[in-house]
Amino acid sequence: MTLISSVNYLKTNNLTTQFDVIVVGSGAAGLYAALCLPTKYRVGLITKETLKTGASDWAQGGIAAAISQEDSPKFHQEDTLKAGAGLCDRRAVQFLVDHAGTTIQSLVEMGVAFDRKGGELAMTLEAAHCHPRVLHAADTTGRAIVSTLTEKALERVNIEIIPQAIALQLWIEPEKKRCQGLSVLYQNQIEWIQAGAVILATGGGGQVYAQTTNPSVSTGDGVALAWRAGAIVRDLEFFQFHPTALTKPEAPHFLISEAVRGEGAHLVDEQGRRFAFDYHPSGELAPRDVVSRGIFNYLQGQKNQTNVYLDLGSIETEQIRYRFPNIISVCQQWGIDVFKEPIPVAPAAHYWMGGVKVDLNNATSIDGLYAIGETASTGVHGANRLASNSLLECLVFAAQLSKLNVTSSFPLTKRTKMVMEKQKKWQQEMPQILEVRQSLPQLIWQSAGISRSQTVLEEAITQVSLWQKQLKSLSLSQAIFNLLPGQSVKLEVGANQSDLRTCYETINLLDIAYLMLKSSLFRTESRGGHYRQDYPQSSQEWEKHTLVCEHRWWKGEID
Repeated sequence: MTLISSVNYLKTNNLTTQFDVIVVGSGAAGLYAALCLPTKYRVGLITKETLKTGASDWAQGGIAAAISQEDSPKFHQEDTLKAGAGLCDRRAVQFLVDHAGTTIQSLVEMGVAFDRKGGELAMTLEAAHCHPRVLHAADTTGRAIVSTLTEKALERVNIEIIPQAIALQLWIEPEKKRCQGLSVLYQNQIEWIQAGAVILATGGGGQVYAQTTNPSVSTGDGVALAWRAGAIVRDLEFFQFHPTALTKPEAPHFLISEAVRGEGAHLVDEQGRRFAFDYHPSGELAPRDVVSRGIFNYLQGQKNQTNVYLDLGSIETEQIRYRFPNIISVCQQWGIDVFKEPIPVAPAAHYWMGGVKVDLNNATSIDGLYAIGETASTGVHGANRLASNSLLECLVFAAQLSKLNVTSSFPLTKRTKMVMEKQKKWQQEMPQILEVRQSLPQLIWQSAGISRSQTVLEEAITQVSLWQKQLKSLSLSQAIFNLLPGQSVKLEVGANQSDLRTCYETINLLDIAYLMLKSSLFRTESRGGHYRQDYPQSSQEWEKHTLVCEHRWWKGEID
C-alpha cells in the first residue's frame, strides 16, 4: 500500500495570495490539469473538502477508448455522435476519440491498475457502444484513477493543495475584463488570491435534484461562478438521468453501473418481465435517456410502485464477484444479496451535459478563465452523454493545459483587512436558508426532471426567482459577495464557517436551477436528456446549442 504524504498541503492559516495558476476542484479533471500544467508554474489546487470526495472518485463503469484491433476511433466517434442526438460538436468529438489512446497510455504509465485479461487491457461493453471499449478497475475505476492522480499531485513541489477552501467570486479586472484570481473562504477568513489563470474543475450540479447519484459537493459551483462573472454558459437544460440508482428507503441513490447491464443483467418489473423492450428494441441497453424515460413512464402507470429491478441472475457468479465487488458490498450494507435477489432501482440525476462554454483549449469567453470536466461544455456530449466518455473527456482536455501560457506579472492590489460585522444575524437567517436548501431539490425534480412542461417550468421559475431575491438580501450573502478585490475579512471568534458555506452553496444551487429551468423553457422540443411533454418530438430548427450570458438566451450553431 502506498502511503500518501501530506507534504504539499497548506499547513498554516497563512493562505498564499498569489499563484501562476489556480485550479478549483480536485476530481480527475482538476488533478490531471494540475499535473499537465508546465512545472515552471506555481499551482494552487483548491478543494472544497479533502481530496477524493468528488464524483470522479465515485465513477464505477470505466473509461471509454477505442484501442482494440476490432475497434477504431471512427466507431467511437459515430457512437458518441449518435448518443448526442444531433448536438455534439464534431471537431470536439474527433479530438476526444483521436486522443483516447495516448490518454490511456499515460494513465497506465502513471500506475493506474486497469483490469487485464490474458495480459491485455480488459474491456467491457456498455449501452450505445458498438464495441467493447470500456476499460475498468473492477467497479471502482474512478477511484483507481483519482487515487493515482492524487499521489502524483502530492509529489509535485510546484502544486500546493488548499483543502476545505471554497471559491466564492471570480476576480475580473474591470478594464480588460480578464480573470485574475478569485476570493476564497478558508480557515474562517475570506481572502483574495491573484493568479495568471483560473481553471474551474468543480464537477456537476446533481445536488439541485432530490434524487441524484452525485456526492454532496456537487452544487454547481463552477457554472454559477462563471455565469455570475459574465461568462457564456451552454446547453444547461441537458441533464442525464442514470436509469439504475439503488432505490430503497433510507439508502443513498447509489449508482448501479451501466456495466452491470453491459455484462448481461436484465431490467425487470415485479413479475420479472423485461419491460424495457416496450420502449426500445435494444431494451436495457438503449441509450440512457431512453431507458430512464422508459422506467419513468412505466412507473407512472403503476400504483404505489417507486422502483423496478435489476436482475443479475443471467451473469455467472464468479464474473459478478470479479467485476462488481463494490456494488456487492454496498447492496449488502442495505440488506440486498445480489446473488439471490434483484436490486431495486429507479432513475436519478447523474451527469450535466451543459456547462461553461469552452473551446478545444478549455478557454471560456472570459480571458484568463478556463473550465474542464463536467463544469465545462466542450461540445463532446451533445444532448446525451455516451457512457464512460466523461472520465475520458476530463483527461483528454486537461492534457491541453500543458500548452497554457500564463502571464502573471500584474500589479498586486492593495490589501486591507477587517473583522466582519453583523455575524450575530447569521443564526437568525440560517432557518430560512436551510428551508430553501431542503425545498429546492424537490421542486427541481418535479419541474425539470425526466419529464417537463411549460406550466410547471414557469411556476418553478417564479418560485426560484423569489428565493434568489430573498437569499441575496441576507447579511450572510452580503458577507460573501460584497467584498471588493483586495479586501480580506477575518470572521469573529466562534463564527461558524459552515453557515457561510451553506448559504453560498444554496445560492449556487438557486442560480443553476434558474439557468436550467429557463433553458428548459427556452428549448421547445425534446432531445436527449431534455424531454418536454408539450413538445415530445425533436425539431430540426432546434438542432442548435442553447447559449446564455447573464440574462440573455439565444441559439448557437453546432461546430
